[in-house]
Amino acid sequence: MKEKAYKLLAAQEGVSNSVAKSMIDRGLVYVGNKKVMIARGEIDDKTMFRVTKVEKPNIIFENDDILVVDKPPYVNSDEIERQFKGVQLLHRLDRETSGVLMLVKNEEFRQKAIKEFKKDNVYKEYIAWVEGIMSEPIEVDKPIFTTKKNNRAQSNVSSKGKPARSEFFPDIVSAKKTKVKCIIHHGRTHQIRTHLRYVDHPIIGDEQYGGRRSKRVMLHAYKVRLLGMEFTAPEPKAFVHFE
Repeated sequence: MKEKAYKLLAAQEGVSNSVAKSMIDRGLVYVGNKKVMIARGEIDDKTMFRVTKVEKPNIIFENDDILVVDKPPYVNSDEIERQFKGVQLLHRLDRETSGVLMLVKNEEFRQKAIKEFKKDNVYKEYIAWVEGIMSEPIEVDKPIFTTKKNNRAQSNVSSKGKPARSEFFPDIVSAKKTKVKCIIHHGRTHQIRTHLRYVDHPIIGDEQYGGRRSKRVMLHAYKVRLLGMEFTAPEPKAFVHFE
């Protein structure tokens, strides 16, 4: 007998159908080592699932103006905002991306910070594991055009897009993959993912932009400097010991 994956998962985990669908959509559900990709896909009703648990965000820094957290993967930035009272997102990270996420506590500081973003005065450094061997630093200065369909963003390099510049510095090369330091300017939707695909080094785990399947998208927001402050989110274990 076959049954829809989300219904089987709901029964196994003792959760509602909508929660089970969300778990699959987030990329948390596996059968063996294979990620379950389609919540409505039919699957043998004897199937046992393995569910990755979502970590809680760790507070990196807090004062009267700002709260900075280390966002875990698989969680939307909006969900982090709802977990803390009296804060507002200053920027966003993709659901699959972990690392430094900043939330503000008052409008005066928010406006001051937004001006710094607009002037490109905010230093943003990421770590990524990418496909292929990147032997030399690469700079990509190409505009990015983003479309949204069914609440899902898709970005491409296009002359119709907004200015975007990314710098990539290879760190470790291992078995046809490279650990890369990424420094971005402007900060467009999916900028790093789009620019790395453009130079044929898609991020591992980023299937939307041509990367191979992996337990997670191997992209982490490592360091941010804003208004004289510096915030760092430790490199995840999955990045340090990635083979």
